[in-house]
Amino acid sequence: MPLADARAICPSLETRAADLVRKAAALAALRRWASRYALMVVTDGSDGLIADISGVAHLFGGEEDLRADLQSRLDRAGITGVSAIAGTRGAAYALARNGGGVIPDGLLAEGIGRLPITALRVDPDTTGALSRLGLNQIRDILPLPRAPLSRRFGPGLLLRLDQALGVQAEPVAATPEAPHFGVRMTLPEPIGLQTDVMAGLRRLLDRLCDTLALHHMGARRVRLELRRVDRGSVRVEIGLARPMRDPNRIEALFRKGVDEIDAGFGIDALRLSVPIAEPLAPEQIGRDPTVPHEDALADLISRLGNRIGFDRVLRFLPAGSKIPERSFLLAPASCSEPAEAFPRTDPERPITLFPPEAITVSGGRSGRPPVSFTWRRMRFSTLRATGPERIAREWWFDDPAWRSGLRDYWRIETREGPRFWLFHTPQAFARPAPSGAQNWYAQGEFA
Repeated sequence: MPLADARAICPSLETRAADLVRKAAALAALRRWASRYALMVVTDGSDGLIADISGVAHLFGGEEDLRADLQSRLDRAGITGVSAIAGTRGAAYALARNGGGVIPDGLLAEGIGRLPITALRVDPDTTGALSRLGLNQIRDILPLPRAPLSRRFGPGLLLRLDQALGVQAEPVAATPEAPHFGVRMTLPEPIGLQTDVMAGLRRLLDRLCDTLALHHMGARRVRLELRRVDRGSVRVEIGLARPMRDPNRIEALFRKGVDEIDAGFGIDALRLSVPIAEPLAPEQIGRDPTVPHEDALADLISRLGNRIGFDRVLRFLPAGSKIPERSFLLAPASCSEPAEAFPRTDPERPITLFPPEAITVSGGRSGRPPVSFTWRRMRFSTLRATGPERIAREWWFDDPAWRSGLRDYWRIETREGPRFWLFHTPQAFARPAPSGAQNWYAQGEFA
């Protein structure tokens, strides 16, 4: 039901946002656990599992005993679940979401006949249309002629009905396991020199990148684990600015980390894995001695990110706003694509933008550029002024700095050389201006 209706019934109701990532991970873990009952177990939507238990039930004493064992184990684990066993996938789906149970062989029509039509996995529009005709349960449509039902409600209704009754096959197809990107090497004699570790790393990288290329994937993080002879372990992990599977470029990023490891009495095993991988289309690598510009930039971002953190390497992106402070975005360079070009603005915008700073002006008429002004204890004289450019606030944002409503911006060229972006507020600014400021502020400096 809607949250507002639920809170009207229960004012003390506590809610929290669903964590879809953790929910999917929990369902995947439950799928692996359920393989004790069947070899073929797959996820069914975002909240269910379906298993093919053909030829397995007798190992547990029958279908009723298998279901009882499953329910008891779920209860002991603190998991609330409803299970059902039927001769078809559609019937099991319908029964599991309407109380659960077991439908004996040969009684599919009787077992699902009492269930609502929504249990057939048909769309809500079809369910509503059938309900308006008084057809609310599956047994209500079983004796009806099929041709009129198909013409009026489409073939989807009859397909789901035939799948539930076993007329149409709906096998449980195994979900392919995600490929594992990891290689390892056991050494006959311990090693401790950086050159030896890098040689072993290179051999592992060649194998790992071949596996990545086979699946059209690229690494975003690569982890090197070194096992010492004293059973201790050392880990070196790097991040990559974009998906990559070039052994030469990845090897170069490991040099600093490998140089700093403590080999102890020696290293006798190496393991290289990819915790995070992303799709990467086939590309030509390692042939041209000149590195493309985008690859060189990605390598630079990778080196900086591994030293200071990828969340500290940022790039500017354009934003659709006339407000100077909101005309750009800061995004991590490793998680965003560069903009082709910032949109040209007319009038020109300053190359350096900073928060508004009050200035002290002298001379000039009200609302006109000052003859001279003082900014950061430096005095400047106006040589040339261009403007005004009037910018109004965005009413859908409550920004205290823009509560004056309007700003008149001027491009000021001074006799001393610097060019400034000044603005004047026709109304009082949000914070009182210092004596003599007359609501004039500096916000940028041109090149």
